[in-house]
Amino acid sequence: MPRKRARKSKYWVYIFQCKNGMYYTGFTNDLDKRIERHNEGYGAKYLKNKLPVKLVYSKEYHYYKNVLRREKDIKKLTREQKEKLIKIYERNNNRRDN
Repeated sequence: MPRKRARKSKYWVYIFQCKNGMYYTGFTNDLDKRIERHNEGYGAKYLKNKLPVKLVYSKEYHYYKNVLRREKDIKKLTREQKEKLIKIYERNNNRRDN
């Protein structure tokens, strides 16, 4: 019987808010570096004229398939639904910071 291998990878789905107020959703395996790279002008062409971006939502996943599925689901949300998700995220993070 094959042994199960432990996964060490982590992935994040994220929502950035652009300087014009638009939301951009993506995923990465290095969230801090992704934010930095986007704000340096690298990455998605969609963001080039909308910098700087600010992280307004993120969630960690241990499986690549799950992060891809969640990114796809978030991209289908309306702006109003994304804003509700962001508010819940902010509320939960504020509790952890206190």
